[in-house]
Amino acid sequence: MRTLLATLPFALLTAQAPVRSLCDGPGRPLAPSRDLYCIELIAAPRIVGASGRVELLMRPGPFTVDVTAAGELRFSPVITLAGLPAPASLGPYSTYVAWMASPVMDPVTRLGEVRNGRAQLPAITLDKFIILVTAESSANVTSPTGRFVLRGESPSTRLQPADLMQFTIGATREPESHSMEHMHAVPNASSDSARWTTVPMPPNLPMLPAEMTLRPKVAPYLPSPDARLLSARPRELIRLGNGDTLRLRAGLVRRTFKDQTVTMFAFNGQYPGPLLQIPQGAEITVDLTNALDQPTTVHWHGVRLDNRFDGTPDLTQKVVPPGGHFIYRLRFPDAGIYWYHPHVREDVQQELGLYGNMLVRSPRPDYFSPAHREEILMLDDLLINDDGLVPFGADVATHALMGRFGNVLLVNGEPRYSLSVKKGEVVRFYLTNVSNTRTFNLSFPGARMKVVAGDVGNFEREAWVESVVIAPAERYVVHVKFDAAGPVPLLNRVQSLDHLFGKFYYETDTLGIVRVTPESADRDLASSFGTLREDSAVQRDIERYRQQFARDPDKSLILAVETKDLPFFTQQMMRLDSIYFTPIEWTGTMPGMNWASTGREVRWVIRDPATGKENMDIDWSFRRGDVVKLHIVNERQSIHGMQHPIHIHGQRFLVLAVNGVPTTNRAWKDTVLVPVGFTVDLLLDLSNPGRWMLHCHIAEHLTSMMMMAFTVQ
Repeated sequence: MRTLLATLPFALLTAQAPVRSLCDGPGRPLAPSRDLYCIELIAAPRIVGASGRVELLMRPGPFTVDVTAAGELRFSPVITLAGLPAPASLGPYSTYVAWMASPVMDPVTRLGEVRNGRAQLPAITLDKFIILVTAESSANVTSPTGRFVLRGESPSTRLQPADLMQFTIGATREPESHSMEHMHAVPNASSDSARWTTVPMPPNLPMLPAEMTLRPKVAPYLPSPDARLLSARPRELIRLGNGDTLRLRAGLVRRTFKDQTVTMFAFNGQYPGPLLQIPQGAEITVDLTNALDQPTTVHWHGVRLDNRFDGTPDLTQKVVPPGGHFIYRLRFPDAGIYWYHPHVREDVQQELGLYGNMLVRSPRPDYFSPAHREEILMLDDLLINDDGLVPFGADVATHALMGRFGNVLLVNGEPRYSLSVKKGEVVRFYLTNVSNTRTFNLSFPGARMKVVAGDVGNFEREAWVESVVIAPAERYVVHVKFDAAGPVPLLNRVQSLDHLFGKFYYETDTLGIVRVTPESADRDLASSFGTLREDSAVQRDIERYRQQFARDPDKSLILAVETKDLPFFTQQMMRLDSIYFTPIEWTGTMPGMNWASTGREVRWVIRDPATGKENMDIDWSFRRGDVVKLHIVNERQSIHGMQHPIHIHGQRFLVLAVNGVPTTNRAWKDTVLVPVGFTVDLLLDLSNPGRWMLHCHIAEHLTSMMMMAFTVQ
């Protein structure tokens, strides 16, 4: 267990008007989860009338969840106290002091002096902790020596190892008729390439026998191997101007991972697909040919284009059958980093390699602050066992609970990224997460980093960050300065949860190495890099909407899940797990249960609480030019809560608040990460007419029906 105490100043919060607390309730509708982010403080014996609570808030920042570079959740706690008697009435005391401790009371860290009212405490990064309030003789005490007055435990302390009954259930194998049902190969895939075998298990993570026997109740699918296929090539840069045409072919290629040669998908034989560079305001034509063994489309993610070319099957176009083609005509009104991918069985086609980036260049020469070079990185993972790729569900998605976490992490399609720079160089990294479900926490230890842009353009002002939290489909642009010679790793560091034993553990993945040579950079950019530049054009654009920020939401959505016919073992373990959910499920620590859950047993839900309608039955309609405030609630009351990266097609939005805390630095986005039990408020700029999709971008959740449509007249 690790502790980091941030150096945020302790201060009493003053407010003339009543403050709506995260802990208000119980059961306040459409609010953040009190159960996960509120601590009720209980008075010690013979302390009459005293009460308190602690709200576990997140600091406003560029990401919807606050995480250290080491992967620890960082809470910004607010304590509210009432009924505290005069300290002297309890003994030789003059004040009250708040403390934080681990569950075993070692170490104990002083948080600060407190009194009746509402106050901000320093940040907390313990995974499990206790909050104490004691009466003390002096505000300067360094350890609690006075009388205990109030005490409360973090929600995460509810996590406990499975009891004897749960282990007994885990030792009981599922009936053979269940675990081996539907084990035949999918039609058109050879039996050698599409057999259920096993799913990789995380190293050093214990699994119960019942989980090891689980298999998906669906036929497996893999593309048929063909020795005549060419190996995938690295992506090529294609510069396109106004009026140009790109011919794009979705086809099969060969790739080799872990000494296993596998058949995968690729655009134009490249992995990732071609990198398209396009000037802002240009219009191009894309002629898609489908050489796959299944229908497909292409969605141009984040681009505010004409609706009929959005690539959404049965909403904006018919699917492109094998051997067919489709003409897309695309316009690019916004500068930024975008990407393209299928919108048919994303859990299969995107995972197998159908994705590529689009870099839309602004005509402004000062759009970004200076950098020596640019690197465009697509982040992904693949699920591979000793036989090659773990098959997919032929008719419905597997991994429907948590999404398909891979065990081989990729940057630009390769397991090991490498870059050589000179000492003092500033590198502009364009980051795109194309994984099915994994949220990354990226850092360059020892190198200073600032975030400059999000999905659809620049932030109002640049901001220093120690790591980048990037969910599936999100994009961020960061500037990194490499000041010291030597190797600098690109790390993904997260804090995962061992559900069986109820404990947290740390995972570190090295995605690549930046080698910094002793030779100094050609230009000294220390001054411009050290300045957090403001983008006045973005500020003026956002200013037009600022009067809308504080009003009540126009619409609300609840994110939830329904299950049926899950294996008995899965149901029992999920009930044990549901006592606590982390805001982010960073990695797949229940691989067997997750693998065996398919779209037949799991249905992810987007619900309109005003009408009760769900998913594609929701029928919102707006007019072009409407500005809509949307309140999204990720429901905690479920068998397995998950974060959801919510993507809205064809429009742009601002993130206004997270758990009721207003954001202070905004950028236009098209995808937002909504952690478990969180609320997020968005302001939608509905400038693009048509019928558009809103959905979760975890591919297996989308395939399990987590989508809705709305119309902009």
